[in-house]
Amino acid sequence: MAHQGEILQEAIKNSGISITRIVEELGITRPTIYRKFKDDTLDANLVKSVGQIIGHDFSQDFTIAQQSSLPFVTPLSRSSVTPRVTPNQSLDVDPIRQLLVLQTKYIALLEAYNELLLKVYGPK
Repeated sequence: MAHQGEILQEAIKNSGISITRIVEELGITRPTIYRKFKDDTLDANLVKSVGQIIGHDFSQDFTIAQQSSLPFVTPLSRSSVTPRVTPNQSLDVDPIRQLLVLQTKYIALLEAYNELLLKVYGPK
């Protein structure tokens, strides 16, 4: 039977979300997450946080005995996870409008990237 670290690792692998993105959002290092994958029991807050990032409800993955070591049993609300991909909107026929929409998305992406750089490396 898989222990909690292995269950966490498998769920991350199945989500298709990169380890890099997960550790950045958690504020931990790659070696730390890999050490967690080897742990028999995990901190509930870590499991919840990873679940929110990858959009996975871990409360169904652990047996009753394993859940007793995790102080959460309520399912995660998927609405609390911010989607990274916006749903497809109706396609405009006007190419100029399409270009403006793409430009707006690109600028928002650049701003988010700059915020991340400031968060990781700090101001110069």
